[in-house]
Amino acid sequence: MHEDPARRWTVAALAAEAGMSRAAFAARFTGLVGEPPLTYLTGWRMALGADLLRDTDMTVAAVARTVGYEDPFAFSVAFKRARGVSPSGWRRVR
Repeated sequence: MHEDPARRWTVAALAAEAGMSRAAFAARFTGLVGEPPLTYLTGWRMALGADLLRDTDMTVAAVARTVGYEDPFAFSVAFKRARGVSPSGWRRVR
């Protein structure tokens, strides 16, 4: 998931990459990381998005696609929920 955040990850796909069943993977991941795999993935995507907004001139739509969101509106909603500010607001403040 770190190497390809834009991929349409599912718990089943992550488990297959790890060579485990979905249930075993989800339980082990949550036990080791402290949060479920897709919650972690969302946080990873938001961290990457925040860095791209701060360090590049990419549009919000381009950042959204890069981190796995086809719709910039969906990315903006998720980003605001995670960071407390819109992507464009984040870019202005940072």
